[in-house]
Amino acid sequence: MRAVAFTRSLPADDPAALADITTDTPEPGPHDLLVKVEAVSVNPVDTKVRRAGDSAAPRILGFDAAGTVAAVGSAVSLFKVGDAVFYAGSILRPGSNAEFHTVDERIVGMKPKILDFTAAAALPLTSITAYELLFDRIGVKKGEGADTRSLLVFGGAGGVGSMAIQFARALTGLTIIATASRPESTEWVRGLGAHHVIDHSKPLAPQLAAIGIPEVDIILSLTGTAGHASVLPEIIAPEGRIGVIDDPGVFDVVPFKRKAVSVHWESMFTRPIFGTPTLGEQNKLLNEVADLVDAGRIRSTLTKTLAPIDAANLREAHRLVESGRTIGKIVIAGWPG
Repeated sequence: MRAVAFTRSLPADDPAALADITTDTPEPGPHDLLVKVEAVSVNPVDTKVRRAGDSAAPRILGFDAAGTVAAVGSAVSLFKVGDAVFYAGSILRPGSNAEFHTVDERIVGMKPKILDFTAAAALPLTSITAYELLFDRIGVKKGEGADTRSLLVFGGAGGVGSMAIQFARALTGLTIIATASRPESTEWVRGLGAHHVIDHSKPLAPQLAAIGIPEVDIILSLTGTAGHASVLPEIIAPEGRIGVIDDPGVFDVVPFKRKAVSVHWESMFTRPIFGTPTLGEQNKLLNEVADLVDAGRIRSTLTKTLAPIDAANLREAHRLVESGRTIGKIVIAGWPG
């Protein structure tokens, strides 16, 4: 089968950073689906893995994927051959940038019916991350009047921010404040459902005071945590909650003690890595996302499509993601004819 892999940790614009290869089609394990991949998307974690260091053997990257089930393992019970699916995979396995990919059925969802494979591939990793952070880690309550706290989303126009805003608006009564620094990203987050938008490139406290929310109950620090960590103790409300997904290096929690603020880490790979008893929750979560899309309550965050799936287009997608200026998600679709 065809695939895209890397061996040397190089800048994304280096022609050797990612290469087209041919390798054996994998065999599904007992709980695995063998998926014929139709579209993949690129997330910051893809670029982090590529930059982390050289690989002794060609390593296939990629997490988000949408495609069709081509074969099933002996213990599979949730899917059948021919099902259209979407998922974010596991960091412990070869990636989804391949014509065929094996994935545990318990972290796979049925593709939204109203979306094609390209639009569906934009959703899984960011949906799982945003959903788990809001509802599983921080404990936001669903329902229009069940939870009326305030929510600040740093990097609202990014992949995870785009889904967090949509989930909060569709499923909760939270007042949503998103950060954005450009006209196009401001327009994007408002379109997703943010009630207020503030500029993260300017002092935050005066902007929050101006909208009448000087202290925020819940903060999702999705990007640039190291840069704004010092202001968080000032703008978080007493007994507030902070969710973090990026890698700030050092994150000092001592300043939050006076306000009894809790900090919650989220990694959507935790359940697959450790095979936790809640592994199957990702299947349920993705099926709920598909239902929300089909009901018109949330939408795909696809903003740019590259075709076909090959090393050149994946290098370009990595370059764009590393620029830090992307809005929504970039998807690479279809294999060369």
